[in-house]
Formats: sequence, C-alpha cells, structure tokens
Amino acid sequence: MSIPVKRWLLSYAVAAVIFAAIDVVWIGTVANNQYKSQIGDLLAPSANLAGAVAFYLVYVVGILHYGVRPNDPNATLRQRVAGAAIFGFFTYATWALTGLAVLKDFPPVVALTDIAWGVAVCSAVTWLTAALLRRTIARTGTPE
Repeated sequence: MSIPVKRWLLSYAVAAVIFAAIDVVWIGTVANNQYKSQIGDLLAPSANLAGAVAFYLVYVVGILHYGVRPNDPNATLRQRVAGAAIFGFFTYATWALTGLAVLKDFPPVVALTDIAWGVAVCSAVTWLTAALLRRTIARTGTPE
C-alpha cells in the first residue's frame, strides 16, 4: 500500500471517530430536542441506522477532501479549516434549504441551526484531525 493511501486511510479513521463523537453529542444535546419541538411531525419513529452509517461513511470523505487534505503537506491549517467550513456550509445548506423549500411548515430556525452546525462541525473535525496528525500529514515518508 502506498504512503499516500496509508496517510489518507489513517486520516479517514481519525476524522470519522472525531466526527461521530462530536455529532453524537450534538444530536443528544441540541438536535434531537430542536427537531422534536420544531419538526416532530416529520420525524420517523426511529432513525434509519443504514442511512445514518452511509451518511457518516460518505460525509467523512468530503471532510477529508475539502478540509483535512492529508496528502497536501503545503496546505496551511487555515486553508484546511476554511475548506472544511465551506464544505460544511454548502452540504448542510443543501439539506436545510431544500427542507425549507419543499416541506410544509419547515422552520427557518432549523435550517439556520443546521447550516451553522455544518460549518462548525466540519471546521472542528478538520482542525482536530489536522492537529492530531500534523506530523504525519506534513511528512513525505511513512505515516506514524
């Protein structure tokens, strides 16, 4: 396996754990309450586990590509976090603004909160991943 692939896989694993941990806290402390109070009638009785897992698996690829950039040793932390923030903005805005456009009585506060969350979580995951792996990402040799 090549060094860039190893670096990418290590970054993926770290980012996935960080993203899942942060998102579980967010969902448990803010999102669930807000969704139940604001769009409770639109919610399924329980989450679709396969859909949730698929989201996390795919979404972390985007965070790596636009934010962490594990095989770009020249990207600054500021560039990485800015890329992640933009990625989070556009992806969460896609969901939130589509909901606002097509779902009956979809509250603007939910859309705005979700968009802000997308920016925040992608930025935080990128910052933490890049900080934890800074020596590995900056290397041209074997990952730690």
